[in-house]
Amino acid sequence: MKFYLVIVILAVRIFEGCDCKMVQFIFGDSLSDVGNNKYLSKSLAQASLPWYGIDIGNGLPNGRFSNGRTVADIIGDNMGLPRPPAFLDPSLSEDVILENGVNYASGGGGILNETGSYFIQRFSLYKQIELFEGTQELIRSKIGKFEAEKFFQEARYVVALGSNDFINNYLMPLYSDSWTYNDETFIDYLVGTLQEQLKVLHSLGARQLMVFGLGPMGCIPLQRVLSTSGNCQEKTNKLALSFNKASSKVVNDLGKQLPNASYRFGDAYDVVNDVISNPSKYGFQNADSPCCSFGRIRPALTCIPASTLCKDRSKYVFWDEYHPSDKANELIATELIKKFGFKRVDQAETPSPSPEVAPSPSDD
Repeated sequence: MKFYLVIVILAVRIFEGCDCKMVQFIFGDSLSDVGNNKYLSKSLAQASLPWYGIDIGNGLPNGRFSNGRTVADIIGDNMGLPRPPAFLDPSLSEDVILENGVNYASGGGGILNETGSYFIQRFSLYKQIELFEGTQELIRSKIGKFEAEKFFQEARYVVALGSNDFINNYLMPLYSDSWTYNDETFIDYLVGTLQEQLKVLHSLGARQLMVFGLGPMGCIPLQRVLSTSGNCQEKTNKLALSFNKASSKVVNDLGKQLPNASYRFGDAYDVVNDVISNPSKYGFQNADSPCCSFGRIRPALTCIPASTLCKDRSKYVFWDEYHPSDKANELIATELIKKFGFKRVDQAETPSPSPEVAPSPSDD
């Protein structure tokens, strides 16, 4: 009787087996969104009209808040990882997830739930993690608990949020956080929340994870045009630097404390700041205004069919008031790849960690 039971268990294991690819799960905001907000019909944070997407694919809007690719697109391509589709993409299925992963990033989203509330609809990081838990349930049903655990622990994870927590929360008087906290206590609150979220992701299997810091957000066109001088807003940039310092420590500490965790902090501030400060060094002609705008009517906030485009999009660092152009994203991604030594997944020096605990046959 025991002999037959063993055969049945082995048969179940073979049936559940999955020759799964290494994929990415991306959590982020509009800098990484590849179409989630396009399916949030009430969201005011949209990239669903021309001229968004003009320099990628068929040239039609695809949900990316740029004229082309995101930094995550380019780094993933370089590493040989498939581009994960938006979570809300109607074509998403278990097979698609196993082949490509998922992108949960949402324009207007932040680390804090209250961030970007005036956009009406957006996914905060907590909501994105909740959606990821649902994804895990789907995959467990598809390939079994053991293989699903292995799949999620071998995946790569990207967390890239934070700028909205300042620009579309703390720095706007209409949000209570702007008068409840000062600079120091708000960053403590923000980074403390991020720390708990990263712990949750680890409990869900995230082992290979990169948290990206903030760039000089005081230098985006929107912040410049709102200043009296037209220069970068140094207060905003100092907040970005303080956030990076605090979150870097949290990420590095978690990498040491959590079992089998390879957690890294990607500080891109210097790279982006150099591009903005010395545009001609990188082949740009403009680093202070958007390529897509209403001419002298500023800020335009978004790019629409009635907007005027610059003559040469490759010469502009910024596509709209908030977001870099495809060319800038390409340069930033290339510099980050060099800075952090990202390698193709088929050239990794060490294998990804296996699940810590293999469940007994009776668990399935």
